[in-house]
Amino acid sequence: MADADDVRRLALALPHVEEIDCDGFDFRVGGKGFVWSYPEYRPGKRRRIRTDIAVLYVGDEAEKQALLLGEPGLFFTTPGYEGWPLVLLRLADVDAGRLEELVTDAWRMRAPGSLSDLWPVRAREEPACPLGSPGDRRGG
Repeated sequence: MADADDVRRLALALPHVEEIDCDGFDFRVGGKGFVWSYPEYRPGKRRRIRTDIAVLYVGDEAEKQALLLGEPGLFFTTPGYEGWPLVLLRLADVDAGRLEELVTDAWRMRAPGSLSDLWPVRAREEPACPLGSPGDRRGG
């Protein structure tokens, strides 16, 4: 079982990550978002930030569909996310190892090529060489 603190710990362990000040969590690398709190929209009501659900960048529609179909108890989507390479993750249903894999993969897909090429497959491995200065903010 994971929570927002686990997402924060894993995301901030990656190079050049910036946390955006908000009601939940929002992490960016190289000017691009890779994991953030789900902003739940409810008709006729104010938006509610759900820190028990993470929005993850997954790269493309094929990966999105593979996750949604392969693990429907863990991943889901909503109509507002149709056409976007994003899935929603139920944090209470994911273990720490899988969360690390998902956050790291999302970071790798959004990080600038020169940065992600230097980072090992798993954050716990030693980097191939030293990394440069802190990165930029993400957009959108």
